Amino acid sequence: MSADKYQDLLEELIEALDRQDKPKVKELFDELHTYDKAQFLMDLTPEQREMFRHFSDENLAEILEELEYDEQRILIEELGLKRTAEILEEMSSDDAADLLGELEEKESAEIFALMDDQEEVDIRKLMQYEEDSAGGLMTDEFITIPDTYTAGDILNKLRNLAPKAETAYYLYVTDVHLNLRGVLSLRELIVAEPDTKVEDIMSERVVSVPAEMDQEEVAEIMEKYDFLALPVVKEEKIVGIITIDDVVDVLQEETSEDIYRLGGLSGSEAELRESSSSAFQSAKKRIPWLAGLLFVGIMAGTIIEQFEATLEAVAVLAVFIPMMTGMAGNTGTQSLTVVVRGLTLGEFEGKGIFQVIRREAGVGIFIGIANGIVITIIAMVWQGNPMLGAVIGMSLMITLFVATLAGTVIPLIMDKFKIDPAVASGPFITTVNDLIGLTIYFSIATYFMEQLM
Repeated sequence: MSADKYQDLLEELIEALDRQDKPKVKELFDELHTYDKAQFLMDLTPEQREMFRHFSDENLAEILEELEYDEQRILIEELGLKRTAEILEEMSSDDAADLLGELEEKESAEIFALMDDQEEVDIRKLMQYEEDSAGGLMTDEFITIPDTYTAGDILNKLRNLAPKAETAYYLYVTDVHLNLRGVLSLRELIVAEPDTKVEDIMSERVVSVPAEMDQEEVAEIMEKYDFLALPVVKEEKIVGIITIDDVVDVLQEETSEDIYRLGGLSGSEAELRESSSSAFQSAKKRIPWLAGLLFVGIMAGTIIEQFEATLEAVAVLAVFIPMMTGMAGNTGTQSLTVVVRGLTLGEFEGKGIFQVIRREAGVGIFIGIANGIVITIIAMVWQGNPMLGAVIGMSLMITLFVATLAGTVIPLIMDKFKIDPAVASGPFITTVNDLIGLTIYFSIATYFMEQLM
C-alpha cells in the first residue's frame, strides 16, 4: 500500500469512527497491517477505542502482540481481566508469557484463573525460564515430525498442524524418545517424492541452543547462520523454537543497552526508556554514575595543583588545558566505540588481544603525529614561542597515543574478565583520559620549564 493510499484509508477510517459506522470501521480496519492497526488504536482516545472491544479475540491478540508493555497495560485496564484472559489464549505462547511476566503476581494469578487449564500450563512452562535466556525467548508452538514418516505423511500432518505453529518454515525431526535428530525445510519437503523417508531428506547438522543460553548469544548465532528459526533443547530434547522476530527485538534491546552504557547510564532497556520516565526517575538513573565521576574529576584539580609552580611560571600553559583534555577524551571515546562494537559483533573472534591493541596503537601513533604537528605550528604562530609549540605538540602526540591505548585496552580487559565492556562508558574513558592528558602535559612542560621561560 502506497503512503498516499494509506493516508486516505486512515482518514476514511477516522470519519467512519466519528459516524459510529461499525461495519465500515471493521472493513477499513481489516485492510491495515497488524502493526498499523496497533499504532492506530493507541492514537485513539479511550472512548474511541470502545468500539474495538467488540472485535474478535484473534484480532485483538494480534494487535496486543505488536504493542510495548506500557501500551498493553492500557488496553488490559480498558478490556478487563476476563476479556484479557480470552485474548491471551489466542496469543502466541511466548508473547503471552512475556506479558504475564510483566504483571504483578496477584494480577497474573487472577488472569490465569480465568484461562483454559492447558493454556495456563503451556504459558507457565515458558515463564519458568529467565527472561533474557533462550528459554525466555522461545515459543512452544512448533512442528515436530517422527523420523519414521515419509514426505507424504508429513504433508498430510502439516494441513492440521501448520495453522497452530509459530512458523512452518522448518520442521524438526525427532526419534521415539523425542530427541532432536534433524531438521527439514519446507522447500525440501515440497520437492521430495511422497514415499521418500524423512531420514533421507532431513539435515542432521542441526544448530540448536540450550534453554539457558543468554539471549545475546542466541542473536549472534541466528545472525551468523541467517536462520528464520532456531530450536531450543534441554537434555537433547527440543522444547521450543526462537523465531527471527524475537531476535530482532533482542538486537534492538541489546543495542539500546550498549548505547545507554556508553553514555554512562546503566540498567535494562525497559528501565532506561527515557520517553516513558519522569524527569526525577531519569535523573535518579544518571546521578550515581555522574557522582562517581565527579570525585574522579576532582583528581584533575589535584594534578593541576601539583604543577602549580609550573603554571605560575608559564601561565600561557593554561590556555591549552581545555584542548589537551578535550582531545584526549575524544580520542579515547573513539577507540572505545570501535572496540565495544567489535566485541559485541564478534569481529575480534580468532584474533589475539595483542593484535587488536597493536592495530589501535598504530592508529594512535598516526593520530598523535598528525595532530601534534598541527598544534605545534598553531602554538608557535599564535604565541610566538617555538619551544612552547614543541612542548604542546609533543604533549598532545603522546597524550593521544596513550588515550587511544586506554580506550582500547580497558574494554578488552573487562571483556576478558567477563564484564560487559560497554560499562567502560564514554564519560568514564573521558575522565580517565583527562587525568592522563594533564599528567603528560604538565610533566613535559615542567621538564622543559627553563627553555619555556
